[in-house]
Order: sequence, then structure tokens, then C-alpha cells
Amino acid sequence: MTEFLQQLLNGISLGAIFALIALGYTMVYGVLRFINFAHSDVFMVGAFVGYYIGRHVPEHTLWGGFLALAGAMAVCALLGVIIERLAYRRLRGSPTLNVLITAIGVSLLLENLGQFFFGATPRPFPELFPVTTFIVGGVYVSSNQLVVIGVTLGLLLALEFIVHRTKIGTAMRAVSLNPKAASLVGINIDVVISFTFALGSALAAAGGILYALNYPSIDPLMGVLPGLKAFVAAVLGGIGNIPGAALGGLLLGIVETFVNGSADWSSYKDAIAFAALIIILLFRPAGLLGRFTTEKV
Repeated sequence: MTEFLQQLLNGISLGAIFALIALGYTMVYGVLRFINFAHSDVFMVGAFVGYYIGRHVPEHTLWGGFLALAGAMAVCALLGVIIERLAYRRLRGSPTLNVLITAIGVSLLLENLGQFFFGATPRPFPELFPVTTFIVGGVYVSSNQLVVIGVTLGLLLALEFIVHRTKIGTAMRAVSLNPKAASLVGINIDVVISFTFALGSALAAAGGILYALNYPSIDPLMGVLPGLKAFVAAVLGGIGNIPGAALGGLLLGIVETFVNGSADWSSYKDAIAFAALIIILLFRPAGLLGRFTTEKV
């Protein structure tokens, strides 16, 4: 039982990071109906921004850690707006394939710019928050795990409040349901879409910081595999569904951790994530919390 609880805690911590990244995928898809594959590289940029801020603030302090977190979220929110403005805005109404190719191109651009500016050598991530480990009922609990879970819960509650309790959130839901009708009632579509990219990119930056706290080595390609797994989590929960993205991230993190903890199956942990994607697409294409919709021709 102790080992089960230990793996469950580790899985929840990893799943919380997947959930933050998956929320960015699902928010953009909910508004624009396309997958922003550059999102995983915004995750990488967030980790590097946190790295550079962390070198200039005291380590092992709460205020220094949250300052790095807030700075990375702000920079990546701006980056998300720039990407949407320069790469995606002119492609609205274009065939989906054009947007998909552009998203892959932006992803490769960010990766190569990251290698040019940051270098390809992995770097150790600073210990931003106080690091302690204590035992509860035989389970080892790291302070970094508590930070991951606490920050994720706080951001999820903030996102829920923004989407359901603010004017901009109401506008986002209106644009998601019917962009033309939203425009007719006076909603500025450009502002709503830019805000959606900013919000999703800020969540990706938070995920990058939290991921680097638990796996303290960063490089310009670090976002590729976590980004793909977060995409799997978004599809698993129901792409376009915010609670579904959070649920999918948690489930994927828990499953991956338990598989990784098995001596016989640990080498297949990445394959199992993508096998889950295939199974979901075969038997429930809308995801666990997604709704089946009929598209009119």
C-alpha cells in the first residue's frame, strides 16, 4: 500500500504538469478548431525564462520561485500573442492542412532558435523553491511535488473563474460556439483569440517551470515529448473541454508513473501513452468528457 500511495503521489504530480500543457491545446482548439503544435515549444521557452530569472533571484525562497513563475508566464503570454498575430491570424478560414503545416513550422522555428540562443547543451535548473522532503505514513513527499500540485490547482481555479465568471471568458465561450454570431453582437474576435493564446501560453510556461523543478535539466528540445503527451491527454479527456484536459492529464500522469514503476514495463511507458491515444480514437473519438457533434456539410 505504501508503494501504491508513493506512485500515486508521483503520478498526480506528473499529471498536473500534463494538465497545464493540455489546457493550452484544448483552449486554442475550442476557439479556433486547430491544434497549435508550437505550444510544446512555448513550454520550453517558459522553462528557459524561469532559468534566467532564477539566476538573479535568491534560491530556496518562495518569493523568488513565484517571481520566476510569474515572469515566465508573462513572457510566454506575450510570445503566444506574437505567434498568433504573425503566424496564424492570416490563415483563418484557410484549409486545416495549411494551418497544421504552419504550426509545425513555428514549432521547428522555436526549437532551432532555442538551440541558437540557449545552446544545445542541457542546463541544470536552479532550485527556486525551498526543497525539503518529509515522510507521511511511509510516503516520501517532496516540497516540489506540493508546489506543483498547489500551483496547478490554483491556476485551474483561476482559469475556471476567468472562463465562467468574466466578460472575456463569456466572449471566449461565445466565439467557441459561433464566431460569426459573436462578431455580430459586437465581440472583437481578434482580441478574444489573442487572449486565448496568451492564457494558454502562460499555462504552458507554468508547466515548463514545474516540470523543470521535478526534472531539473532543460534543453531546447525538452518540450517535444511532454508536449506530445499533453496532446494525448487533451484528446483523452476530450479536446476542447477544459475539465476533460485536466482529467486526461492526471490520468496519463498516473498511468505513466505506475508503468514506469514496474520493472517489466518501464521501458514501454512512452508507448503506452500513445497506445492510449489510439484506443480512445477507436472507441471514443470525442474523449472521456467530450461531446459528439454533427458537422453540417
